[in-house]
Amino acid sequence: MGALSHLKVLDLSRVLAGPWASQMLADLGAEVIKVEKPGSGDDTRHWGPPWLRDTGGTETREAAYYLCTNRNKKSLTVDFTRPAGQEIVRRLAAEADVVVENFKAGGLAAYGLDYAGLRAVNPRIIYCSITGFGQNGPYAARAGYDFLIQGMGGLMSLTGRADGEPGAGPQKVGVALTDILTGLHAAVAILAALAHRERTGEGQHIDLALLDVQVACLANQAMNYLVSGQAPRRMGNAHPNIVPYQDFPTADGDMILAVGNDAQFARLCAVAGHPEWASDARFATNAARVEHRTALIPLLRQVTVTRSTDDWIAALEAAGVPCGPINDLARVFADPQVAARGMRVDLPHPLAGSVPQVASPLRLSATPVEYRNAPPLLGADTDAVLTALGYANEAIAALRREGVV
Repeated sequence: MGALSHLKVLDLSRVLAGPWASQMLADLGAEVIKVEKPGSGDDTRHWGPPWLRDTGGTETREAAYYLCTNRNKKSLTVDFTRPAGQEIVRRLAAEADVVVENFKAGGLAAYGLDYAGLRAVNPRIIYCSITGFGQNGPYAARAGYDFLIQGMGGLMSLTGRADGEPGAGPQKVGVALTDILTGLHAAVAILAALAHRERTGEGQHIDLALLDVQVACLANQAMNYLVSGQAPRRMGNAHPNIVPYQDFPTADGDMILAVGNDAQFARLCAVAGHPEWASDARFATNAARVEHRTALIPLLRQVTVTRSTDDWIAALEAAGVPCGPINDLARVFADPQVAARGMRVDLPHPLAGSVPQVASPLRLSATPVEYRNAPPLLGADTDAVLTALGYANEAIAALRREGVV
């Protein structure tokens, strides 16, 4: 029994941030009912290729994007722009503990499915709204997408090669990181609201904005600006506060050095054959290395190119110097540590036989994550969910004929 197996979540969200949050809750045992538009479903079902292939090798049109964030859920198709569909959602909300939605601010009010509308049928409901810019402010009505928010929220100003270097310019992160971080914050907020409800019996509304999350997650870079008044600039793979902490070329590729203190730097110098660097006043402390990075980095690069990546990593790990390769995803999933931690799991799938999944990183000793079912086919659980709500077979058939489900 998962830690959240006593909870029911009504998931009105789509794409990534909301489904990421609801998948976390589902992994921890919650029953999550994913409400999708009849005929098309979640937008990400169509965001391919790549597509999952069935047991005969034919593409199924189940997009890998959709498969990354919808396991352990039930799929119910409902057109809630219609009164009969709204009634289904209200009946689900009456039994639910949590609602997750990511429509534009005020977008569900027209259907009576906003917080006020669902609170009327269930005062204990935890209602989490995820938008680009929040429920108030001059941008509240705007649509928000991860790429847009990475730019507006400052992340792209910090990501990419420095001005003057080949290929200089702002870059987005290679995954939709703002969406992922927003999903994580949503899950934390939902758990906090549930803890509050346990003590008081009160539900509440959670107003979560991608832009807020992105600004909050600028972390040390935000504080560097707020303390100094100087906006940090792109530095490629270098670190603004730690040196050496970046990529270095080797004889057959590249590696990462992540030297976090002066003792580690001294050990690096010894392995590199230049112990004198550790006592050089320009490099002896991290603050000095930050000041003199333009002198130190070229010296290190002249040395790192003399040995292969594997040779460097073996020598540096033996000396206790944090380092590592820059792996592509094939090497990531072949890595013995990743394999030992079980970061790939395979779940039975009705079309493909099985579908690969990236495991949850949550490791709980008493209530471990359970992988109950693969991301569902569109509408796979419609009949079962409606039957559990008390709809008779004839009523379900009529809803289907009318295109409500």
